[in-house]
Amino acid sequence: MTGNMRNLDDGNSATSANQNAGDELHSSSQARLNILWLKVGGLWPLNTGGRLRSFYLLQALSRWHNVTVVTTHGPADDPEGLKAQLANCRKLHSIPYCPAKKNSARFLFALARSLLSTLPVDLYKNRIPAVKKIVSQLLDSDAYDICIADFLVAMPNLPQQLDIPLLFFEHNVEYMIWQRLEKVQSRVLTRVLLALEWRKMRRYELRCCRRAGMTLAVSKDDQALLSEGAPQGDIVSIATGVDVDYFQPDRTVVELPAEIVFTGSMDWHPNEDAMLYFIDAIWPRILREVPEAATTMVGRNPSRKLRDAADAVGIRLTGTVVDVRPYIAKAAVYVVPLRVGGGTRLKIYEALAMGKAVVSTTIGAEGLPLVDGNHIAIADDPETFAATTVNLIRNQAARESLALNGRELVVQQYSWERVGADFEGYIRELLAREASIRRGRRDCPVTSVPQ
Repeated sequence: MTGNMRNLDDGNSATSANQNAGDELHSSSQARLNILWLKVGGLWPLNTGGRLRSFYLLQALSRWHNVTVVTTHGPADDPEGLKAQLANCRKLHSIPYCPAKKNSARFLFALARSLLSTLPVDLYKNRIPAVKKIVSQLLDSDAYDICIADFLVAMPNLPQQLDIPLLFFEHNVEYMIWQRLEKVQSRVLTRVLLALEWRKMRRYELRCCRRAGMTLAVSKDDQALLSEGAPQGDIVSIATGVDVDYFQPDRTVVELPAEIVFTGSMDWHPNEDAMLYFIDAIWPRILREVPEAATTMVGRNPSRKLRDAADAVGIRLTGTVVDVRPYIAKAAVYVVPLRVGGGTRLKIYEALAMGKAVVSTTIGAEGLPLVDGNHIAIADDPETFAATTVNLIRNQAARESLALNGRELVVQQYSWERVGADFEGYIRELLAREASIRRGRRDCPVTSVPQ
């Protein structure tokens, strides 16, 4: 997902049709559950992939169950808009919080303090007493069937002891992101700090997988990696979804044969690294073969470093946009040159749903069930990435073949409604197992949450 300000009103009729399809997958004969969902880092507007995944699953679950959401919002977020969009939720508490920005005094203070803590700085700086307090109050005052910790950063904000089942929704293998960042860094001090960070992150992350009743990864690859590190945990996986009615081919927009596009939040380290890598190592090779080529990078909060690098080579950098679809629609090729990352890239499914040919690194397409040469083109070194992109620019038939196959795959198998029904199935599975354990004990099992 990208730094666009998503407006769901653009597709009300399609959304209603999707909801009806999702309701058919859900068993209405089962009792409604009381679900407490904790998501630190905001939910609205939908300008990141994580927000999009969480939002659509909440939208589905809140039609079928009694869902209480606790989240946070920053200065650019819209908590009232979120309440309107998740009107089916039983309660929604959004707490103002702005995490320390990199290199700010607050961040450097948190970094120094975290060196004395078992928590990595990325989690240490997101411990929010107000969130922990309201979660504890809700657990004391209401009877919940299950608690869902959305992203690893939610875990330090839960009470240390939970007497209801805990489902840990793991969008990324977080430590892997930091480990990969270390590998592409050139500065010695930065590499030393990142090495410490990813090792602390790994220890904490795997503890959480062991302690949760179930950990839900977003790909088979992530599931295998977490299971290897935490064999005692119950770790399963769920597919990534896409709104196939919102993201669809736009025949009113003329595709420009030499136009390349990337979409993504530019304030996320892996995306910035990918764009700097593209500018430095891939873009010059493309220009040598296709001098008329143009690239647009779409997404929120690009750094000064990235803006300067893009300006120097004539690449357009938009910042936040209202809607990414026109930018994707006019492009011939969608690129994902990621060298760092975890989880799955929703941006690829969005591009495929819009009928675009996608060129990605293996890491960029990691965890997605896509076949190289059929749904997507995979290229891992600058020469191959540039050559593959140039070939697709020149070969309309090859572009259209990838686009057709990719669109067909996501429409048939990866709508959010189907993913939501699968998510509910895992909730039911965890509750059934915990109920069986409870019947064998006098007291309800207690989950100890790593702090």
